[in-house]
Amino acid sequence: MLDMVIEAGAQSDQDVRSLLLARLPEAHKLANWILHDPVAAEDAVQEAALRAWDRRRNLRDPASAEAWFNRILVNVCRAELRRRSRRPAIAEIELTADGAHGALAERDELTRAIRRLVPDEQLLLALRFGRDMTVSAIATTTRMPEGTVKSRLHSALEHLRAALEAERRAERRVEESMP
Repeated sequence: MLDMVIEAGAQSDQDVRSLLLARLPEAHKLANWILHDPVAAEDAVQEAALRAWDRRRNLRDPASAEAWFNRILVNVCRAELRRRSRRPAIAEIELTADGAHGALAERDELTRAIRRLVPDEQLLLALRFGRDMTVSAIATTTRMPEGTVKSRLHSALEHLRAALEAERRAERRVEESMP
């Protein structure tokens, strides 16, 4: 459906509506990967769709419609991550790492480590590894130079490694303190 809108080259309200509707499932996946919360992802996609609809007259090149909408969605998610970083943290229930819960506990460890990063680092990692976007696609989506994306990804990965190590140290301390 997106191809039909692009090929037609028309930017009528119906074409923009079709574009947004066709993009919603992928947009939800992207937002969920960035925010780690399906409900917040739904809210972000809805907010991004509303913003895109309000700005539909600004879309000059239908060929860049997908990147245009992704940029709006990423900015909405970035704002949500910043809002979260200003809220007090809520303690999470810890799952044990034994038995069938091992993979789940490992994933949760990674999620906690990612949440320790600043919002922009979380966003870049989500785009690169969660959505498997190339550096050039990330640069287009975030409006950053490619070199900046590369250096910030490198820095984010270093911070993620440190956060994972801190999570593991904290886990070992808890295990050692148990009788």
